[in-house]
Amino acid sequence: MKIPARLPVLKTSKLFIGGKFPRSESGRVQPAPGADGRLLANVSQASRKDLRDAVSAARKAAEPWAALTAYLRGQILYRLAEMLESRATVLQAELAATTGMPAREAAAECGIAIDTLTALAGWPDKLSQVLGSVNTVSGPYFSFTNPEPVGITVLFAPSIPALTAPVMLMGAALAAGNPCILIASEAHPILAMTLAEAIATSDIPPGVVNILTGNHRELAPTAASHRDIDAIIDATDGSDSTLSTELAAGSAENLKRVVPFRASPAEWQSPAFLSQPWLLGRIMEAKTTWHPTAL
Repeated sequence: MKIPARLPVLKTSKLFIGGKFPRSESGRVQPAPGADGRLLANVSQASRKDLRDAVSAARKAAEPWAALTAYLRGQILYRLAEMLESRATVLQAELAATTGMPAREAAAECGIAIDTLTALAGWPDKLSQVLGSVNTVSGPYFSFTNPEPVGITVLFAPSIPALTAPVMLMGAALAAGNPCILIASEAHPILAMTLAEAIATSDIPPGVVNILTGNHRELAPTAASHRDIDAIIDATDGSDSTLSTELAAGSAENLKRVVPFRASPAEWQSPAFLSQPWLLGRIMEAKTTWHPTAL
């Protein structure tokens, strides 16, 4: 008996909002082809309403996440690195299929992404010492400056590097104590949703990380103008001037912090560069406290 050829069951990834995997409220789905043009999966196309839902989920999670001890946040990030390590084979295969890079290069980038997250896991309980200070004052006072989370952070991921970029951006936001909304790369959304599956089985509380797939230009005006979003990291390559303009124009009305992040190919390949505290400092607030030396 001749066994007929079967069609593969393609995966249809949903969004990741509040620790759950809902479909887009718009019902839209878009194909995610590989480097060779072959259809690899289907992904949801997020709408502005989905982004607002993600902001609501992040707001509920913001205070409890920031209230955790820095040591515990670091342990949770390290646990996520363990979960990515356990999915390394899947991530490497998806990275090679969606970008067309050789298997050896895909394995190398996967290792860099996990190493970067592991390095970022070591920063939460060291940020006060590195970014904080005891200030010199002329008077009977103590003056201390300590870094605090800026709040809900939206991350616009670039196309390349397809795995290292979303992992690094998300890890930096979490290490700084911020809940985040990752807007996945338009070219390689599959990897972001595999990352969401790892997050769902890790110790990260619901709503701390939310991941949307969709069109950057469609979501940018809502992200920039939304008053409950505190910061945006624009890690796209800067070639889309319309996107940059929309982010700047929308954030000007509510004084939202927009952080352009441009890294060279060599820098993206360096965990030592990606895990430095200067980026974390851009998504943190400096709080200065004065206290009299004697009452």
